This record gives sequence, C-alpha cells and structure tokens, in this order.
Amino acid sequence: MIAPTIDLTARHQPRTAADRVAFGFVKGLRFFADTFFAKRYGHRAVVLETVAAVPGMVGATLNHLKCLRRMEDDRGWIKTLMDEAENERMHLMTFIEVCKPTVLERFVVVAVQWVFYLFFFGLYLLSAKTAHRVVGYFEEEAVVSYTHYLAEIDEGRSENVPAPAIALKYWKLPADARLRDVVEVVRADEVHHRDVNHGFADELAGGPALAPVPKAWPHEELLPHWREAA
Repeated sequence: MIAPTIDLTARHQPRTAADRVAFGFVKGLRFFADTFFAKRYGHRAVVLETVAAVPGMVGATLNHLKCLRRMEDDRGWIKTLMDEAENERMHLMTFIEVCKPTVLERFVVVAVQWVFYLFFFGLYLLSAKTAHRVVGYFEEEAVVSYTHYLAEIDEGRSENVPAPAIALKYWKLPADARLRDVVEVVRADEVHHRDVNHGFADELAGGPALAPVPKAWPHEELLPHWREAA
C-alpha cells in the first residue's frame, strides 16, 4: 500500500516568546507521555487522541460565537476545525478497537481531558495564536510518535493485526488493510493538522491568510493508487 506524499520532517522553529512557551508546554506533555506509556504506542494513542480532539472543537465553538457577535464570515475556519475534531475522534475510536484500554487508562482519559479542556479554552480566549501554535507543536510530536509506532510494527514488536472495521469504513481502506496501513493514514492526518494549525497561528500573527486547505481524511484522490498497489 502506498502512503500519501507528505512532509514528515517539517518543524516550526519558535520565533517569539509565546512560541517558546507553546513549544515548552508540548515538550512537557511529550515527557509525560514517554514516561507513562513508554513504547506502548497503541495505548498512548488512545489517551492522546482523546486530548487531541479537544482543540478543534474549542476553536470551532469560539470562532462560531465570535463570528455571530461580529456578524462576519469565518473564512472556512469553523468547518476546518470541526473536521479536525471529528477526525481526531475517529483516531480514538479506531485505536480503542486495537488496544482495548485498561480501567486506569480510561481514568487518565477522563482526568486529562477535563484539565486540558479547561486549560485550552482559557488559552484560546487569551491568545488564539498561541493556542493554534500549541496544537501545531502537538501534531509535530504526534507525527514522531506514529513514525515510531510504524517502526515497532515493522520490527515485529507490535503485531500488524487486521485493520478494524471502523477504520476500513472511515478511510475507505481495502478490505485486507492492516494496522500498519491505519497508522500511515493517521500519521498523514496529523501532518495535515500540523500544517493547518501552524498556518492559522501565522495568520493570526499577521501573516498571509491560508489558501483553501483540504478537508480531513479520507482523501479520495489517493485511493486509486492504494487499490493498484494492494
């Protein structure tokens, strides 16, 4: 199966004090994830995807209310952020089928989600630019994590089980798709979210407006190539 052509190495270098705060915060989350989950990448995905689905919903809600108050167009931000939130939720639903989270992990999900929701909601009200930068850095780390997950599968330390039915339906994968295929498309999703959120942050900092961005997966234009290579 052929993976989408994406830039896995792109990184946004912190340029301002706010960028450095956002970068440091995300690195702190990375340290927590590495300490708690080690190389259990499937279980890590269950918890982190629950958190990752928060920013898109918060951003969409607050932009929706702002546009109502100002009676102005949203320039496509609301739909993009809602798509992002749904896409991250589908990541979660997929990895739940793969990993079957423990009671402890379910408790961590509830606790972390509430703390992060309140934090991110306040941050977005204070500085939407910094909030989007946090998400951009968060997605950079997600790309790294899923790349490591692929290595674990390739080296035989994680079983390359059949893709869950929910993943086949959502990403329109071939019927014989495996976990590796799912991780590849999830990683591509995270690259997309990385670029969109860094782009939003740049725009809020006074940079040029984003060109129309593609919707979240499934990217149907790639499917013929996958079918040919299956």
